[in-house]
Amino acid sequence: MEYEIDEVRKISIGGVGQKIHIRGEKRTNPVLLFLHGGPGISNRDSVVNREKDLCDVFTIVAWDQRGTGGSYWGVKKETLNLEQLISDAAELVEYLCAALEKEKLFVWGGSWGTELGTYLCFRYPEHIAGYVGSGQLVNGVLNEELSYDFAMDEAKKAGDTKAVSTLERIGRPVDGCYREVFKGMMAQRRIMKKYGGHSMNKGTYWTDTALPLLRSREFSFTDKLGLALGYKRCLTYMWPTTSKCDFPRECTRFAMPYYIFQGAHDNNTPSALVQAYYDAIEAPDKDLIWFEHSAHGPLREEPETYKRLLREKLLQWI
Repeated sequence: MEYEIDEVRKISIGGVGQKIHIRGEKRTNPVLLFLHGGPGISNRDSVVNREKDLCDVFTIVAWDQRGTGGSYWGVKKETLNLEQLISDAAELVEYLCAALEKEKLFVWGGSWGTELGTYLCFRYPEHIAGYVGSGQLVNGVLNEELSYDFAMDEAKKAGDTKAVSTLERIGRPVDGCYREVFKGMMAQRRIMKKYGGHSMNKGTYWTDTALPLLRSREFSFTDKLGLALGYKRCLTYMWPTTSKCDFPRECTRFAMPYYIFQGAHDNNTPSALVQAYYDAIEAPDKDLIWFEHSAHGPLREEPETYKRLLREKLLQWI
């Protein structure tokens, strides 16, 4: 595959250097900006490499958000908060439209990236042609309560006394947060993942996330160090602000098409919250597509269907 544009750039966003990778077969193709999850887990490698078949119709942009990967260095902890990340995203959209000579681009979010993307679309709609979100966040406080309850219920049904004891020790989250933000969340997420709430294959964070990043050729050594150092730091400092989203109250009217691609078995960002939010959304066009054989990652679990629908939904608006 040949690309007219295939560039890794480090640009100043919000006063600090942040790394992006732009890849596409034709510069004339519409731009698709991916917003990764976490906070603090860059998907730059998987987006521009594993999903590179999308580069025939999109110019894909993958971004290491402030505080992680190639954007780890020089970031002060007090800038790791929701408002700064929204501002960064809006600045990046302006940069990309100018640099790639586009009036608008598409936003594509995963997990925490759906929170960032939803706020971005709601507050800064001028240069956004459409939105697709997977692992859609709806209400941060309810999200954590339902995810915790799923893990506890499944552990009890399985007679997993060790997991039950761990969940009792960390306690049910209060106002969207565990007493020890990072340790509590990681303990709960490991148990939730064990029982299929994150992916249907019930893998581990090591096999599904950490190991692929370590093996990646997309990230330099310093990028990988930024990933290793940045994840805990981003989550610890950002979660108290990112866990407070309440989209049914805050963001229901959008100026662009708004699409949700949701795994039916997702209990990381629980699917039980999605339908009511979708029903309340007003947009030029909208759709909620359920992936019946997926949990938190339908792009990985049902890739062919996912990418076919991504093309169909977005390309009609160019």
